[in-house]
Amino acid sequence: MNSSTSTPAAVQRLTIDEGGAGQRLDNYLIKVLKGAPKTLVYRIIRSGEVRVNKGRASADTRLVLGDEVRVPPLRLSEKSEETTAAIPAKEFPILFEDEHLLAINKPAGVAVHGGSGVSFGVIEQLRRARPQAKFLELVHRLDKETSGILLVAKKRSALTTLQDHFRERKVQKTYAALVIGAWPDHKKVIDVALHKFLTADGERRVKAVADDNDDGRRSISLVKVMKHYADFSLLDVTIKTGRTHQIRVHLLSEGHPIVGDDKYGDFTLNKAMARGGAVSGVRFERMFLHARYLRLPHPATGEDMTFQAPLPTDCESLLTALASAPKK
Repeated sequence: MNSSTSTPAAVQRLTIDEGGAGQRLDNYLIKVLKGAPKTLVYRIIRSGEVRVNKGRASADTRLVLGDEVRVPPLRLSEKSEETTAAIPAKEFPILFEDEHLLAINKPAGVAVHGGSGVSFGVIEQLRRARPQAKFLELVHRLDKETSGILLVAKKRSALTTLQDHFRERKVQKTYAALVIGAWPDHKKVIDVALHKFLTADGERRVKAVADDNDDGRRSISLVKVMKHYADFSLLDVTIKTGRTHQIRVHLLSEGHPIVGDDKYGDFTLNKAMARGGAVSGVRFERMFLHARYLRLPHPATGEDMTFQAPLPTDCESLLTALASAPKK
């Protein structure tokens, strides 16, 4: 991105480079206008104050390499530079990297991006750690509480191709999940519609609904029991659709919430586990959901790629303790 002026409350003329080419106008402006509320971005687009190559444009206009975007004078928060400076540079365990793609093993408890009360996430930390990188964008999402494989595109072309792969269901994603209770071995498919909504506090939540519910979206998860423990079951869950909180709500809908889930889980058990009072003195303070396996075509060559992320140490320790616990 090039700008003829970056002075607050002055007209900006931004020239689209490879990092911006192919993006929608609204998404591009939300990214470059640090501190600007989304409502403001959409208002200046609707009013015609934003111009692309001197003409009016809509929010879904796709930007092309070399386009000039005129942005009207905006008085944005002066905290944006301070906020950026406060983001700690961080690299994450690398599973694979080439000129197109980066696959990392995301730890639990780290958001993938800033927003919704989180000032920064994996992608912002990666950009700080790699100031020379012209392009770094998330290909998909993982919940903050979920660990495991996360893909980051290093080129715009790789991003669009990989997102097409996800949309066209050319990607196999399998998660390890520890649930409460004995999962029935014969229960291998969950085909339950999900409805996303906001709570009174503005928090995002999902619930299982009937197939004929107008607000529901069909969602499919495949389940395989890996091991039974005294009071728990370790599952492999492969998702055929990628809905928000899909695995968490699907497993809950069958009466087996994920251990440590702070939104849909057994809160009493979660507290006991965090104190170390539930399983042989082992303290477990996170959600046991880990994106362990991912398979998809390479964005440039089309070659089949497989990534695997081993279970985190805290998850392994819990399973070891469960394995040695007496059967009831």
